[in-house]
Parts: sequence; C-alpha cells; structure tokens
Amino acid sequence: MFTGIVQGIGEIISVSTENTVTSFEIKLPNVDDLAIGASVSVNGVCLTVVTITSDIIKFDIIDETIQRTNLGDLSVGDYVNIERSLKFGDEVGGHILSGHIFDTGIIKKKTTSGDQMSLNILAPPSIHKYLTEKGYIAVDGISLTVGKVVDGCFDLHIIPETMRLTILDTKEVGDIVNIEIDSNTQLIVETIERLLKDKVA
Repeated sequence: MFTGIVQGIGEIISVSTENTVTSFEIKLPNVDDLAIGASVSVNGVCLTVVTITSDIIKFDIIDETIQRTNLGDLSVGDYVNIERSLKFGDEVGGHILSGHIFDTGIIKKKTTSGDQMSLNILAPPSIHKYLTEKGYIAVDGISLTVGKVVDGCFDLHIIPETMRLTILDTKEVGDIVNIEIDSNTQLIVETIERLLKDKVA
C-alpha cells in the first residue's frame, strides 16, 4: 500500500523489451533497505523490484500495465514520481492507495498564478461517477483533492510543495496522467448502486 505522498523523483536510465515484457531501469532517490521483491510506486503504479544495482532499480512491466497506464510513454531521461511502500507505523499523510491504476486522464488546461498551479483533467467515462468535489483522487501517484467537476473534467489546485517534490509541474496540455480513485469512494458508490438495483428488482 501507498499514501500518495511522493518521496522523490526517479530518472529512467534504460527501457528494453524482450518478448512481451518491458523492463525499466530507474535511478531512485533512496534505496535504503530496499530489497528484491519490494513494491515501489512509479507514477502511481505499483511495481516489483527485480534487481538492485547501487541506486539503479529494475522493474518489469507487462502488456496490461502498458495499456492501462502512462508508463508506456516513458523513455530514457524522463522523470517519474517515486513512493516506497507503506510500512507499519508510518504516517499516512495522504490517503491509502493500492497502486492499481483505474484509468488514465488527459490534461486539458494548465494555469499558473505565482507559486500555484491548476490543472483541468479530462476524465474517462469509467470514473465519472466517482468524482466529487473535495473528494480524494490520486494522479500519477500523488494524493490530491478534487476541485470543481464539470462535464467530465475535474480541477486540481497544486500547492508549491507538491510542485517541488513531484513531476506535476512539468506536465503539459495533452499529457496523459494515471488515475487511481479513492477506494472508499468506490466502495460507497458501488454499494449504493447494487442496493438500488436490488431494490428495483
């Protein structure tokens, strides 16, 4: 599990494909106590450590992950948000995340005002029913609060600290972002839907 509080920025060192598996080597900002088999969130996607060579970590990615996330768009020299998995006793500064991306969105508008930034994200129809103003959402692994929701788009208002610690300020209009909806919101919405369906039946 993760919390959506990005701990650092990683750099893509190499990308290779063998058969149907794509491998990334990523230089991580912190590898203390990291072990093979550990889980690391990369742009919000839960990946498993395959090899460790100093601070260069290898991850394998299958077609399902490529198709459902923005990891397939990455190339050497790109940067990614990194979060190590939650340990017992750690502070949950954001909200609980699984690292399982629900779908992707597209940045439709980006505005800056002083040290602040706002993004307008076009959400896929699959998550429209889960979007609620002031609700939780994770975008590229960052725990954020949903702003206004209008016509399938939602706003995000980014504070300077989030801009400093993540790659979000490097995003441009047209870029694809990974979205994980809040599990509690999903549970509530789908439970109500099921109860209403059963009542009608």
